[in-house]
Amino acid sequence: MSNLAILPILLPLLAGIITAFIHKKTKLVRSFSQITAVINLIVVGYVFMTIRSQGTIVLELGSWEAPFGIVLVGDLLAAVLVLTTNIIGVAAVFFAPKSLTEKEESFYFYSFFFLLIAGVSGAFLTGDLFNLFVFFEVLLMASYGLIVLGNGKAQLRESIKYVLINLFSSMLFVTTISFLYSVVGTVNMAQIAQRVQEVEQQGILTTIGILLFFVFATKAAVFPLYYWLPRPYTAPNAVVSALFGALLTKVGIYSILRTFTLMFNQQVDITHTLFIYLAALTMIFGVIGALSTHNVKLIIAYNIIPAVGFMLMGIGIFSEVSLSGTIYYLVHDMIIKAALFILAGATVYVAGTSDLRKMGGLIHHYPVLGWMTFLASLVLAGIPPFSGFIGKLQLIRGAAGQDEVMIIIVALISSLLILFSMIRIFIRGFWGEKTDIPRPDRKEKGSRMVYPAVFLLTLSVLLGVGAEWFFPVVESIARYLMDPEIYIESVLKE
Repeated sequence: MSNLAILPILLPLLAGIITAFIHKKTKLVRSFSQITAVINLIVVGYVFMTIRSQGTIVLELGSWEAPFGIVLVGDLLAAVLVLTTNIIGVAAVFFAPKSLTEKEESFYFYSFFFLLIAGVSGAFLTGDLFNLFVFFEVLLMASYGLIVLGNGKAQLRESIKYVLINLFSSMLFVTTISFLYSVVGTVNMAQIAQRVQEVEQQGILTTIGILLFFVFATKAAVFPLYYWLPRPYTAPNAVVSALFGALLTKVGIYSILRTFTLMFNQQVDITHTLFIYLAALTMIFGVIGALSTHNVKLIIAYNIIPAVGFMLMGIGIFSEVSLSGTIYYLVHDMIIKAALFILAGATVYVAGTSDLRKMGGLIHHYPVLGWMTFLASLVLAGIPPFSGFIGKLQLIRGAAGQDEVMIIIVALISSLLILFSMIRIFIRGFWGEKTDIPRPDRKEKGSRMVYPAVFLLTLSVLLGVGAEWFFPVVESIARYLMDPEIYIESVLKE
């Protein structure tokens, strides 16, 4: 048992409480938050290296042995995702002062930010299905505070929609957990994985599994439950959009990945076949949405949806190769989506509009912003040798290994359309004749807004060109997921 497993949750939770008491002292709370975010990243990096070298860390809270008490399970999958979460958190906390006004910063932004990081980290680390629900609520409550930060009718309208859809899915989540508990008598994930193999009523368990999938699919924006996502993710400030786009849907995908590799992997011909068809529809409708709008932020928000389809594709194929593709693509997409929303925020700020039809020639005044947007578009679309290509290559290899020709065709066409939708931002927004000289203050601030995106984009490029260092970690996670007994033995010590 090691207390290291709770540090990624405890540190941001304490930081969120402290910042709530000093929220009016803007410079102090800003500096404290930036230093704390960096320290938390270092701590999480140490936790990751410990898990990488020593194996899974299990913390039994209150010394209550599993399955009777609450457990935190720091396996390699959780460690990678928590590390990625904190990398994005560092970029966001340094971007925030450039994106928010001082008044918005003082309205508890940093408190909600740290609570969001704590909730996301807790969702990745928990070994208990009910506590997964609890951490979902923690991150959702933080997101409710962040989405209303600011003003305007559009933001209020979209925040109401966002709250209602999440309240409904949370209600269904806790109800489904109670159904599952009535059948297997536990909410500990490891023990659930044991008992579902012993229960004779496999039909009831499959139904419960589909209900859980419905809950997680709503949060991950899987077809046809994606309709709520684009506008609530673009209504708030750019730094909030970056956090939402990078983290929230990925918690839903992680939950599907964990649930259907560990607990509900008996009726693969039913559940996982459904996932493949839904993945294809999610890709198709996501890219259609991205091509249908001229709004820069909406183009990026819609491109979250086909990415979810790619990740679901790997879970549906359910092989070691395809799962390695899902994990690689998951990490890639978390980083690149944060970078793209930051770049979109900077673009909208310097252009004074989010409508591509009213932009043009920005690259003459903001060459770094323009070329970073172009590079990010290539990374997102999966052009070799960037990180998006590595993940998609593994997904297509996995699909080819099981003769899933249909999903391969949809994935390749979707990738081309994603590239086309993103290149439109570069061609219409940055290319073209030189426009009027921007105000000096706007030009200076706009240039500084790019720095956090440069940091994330550098990591994303390294994730692709340096795949030989990171890919062995992903392969070991995929092998681990294909053998649930390893997780069960780690938690229950059998």
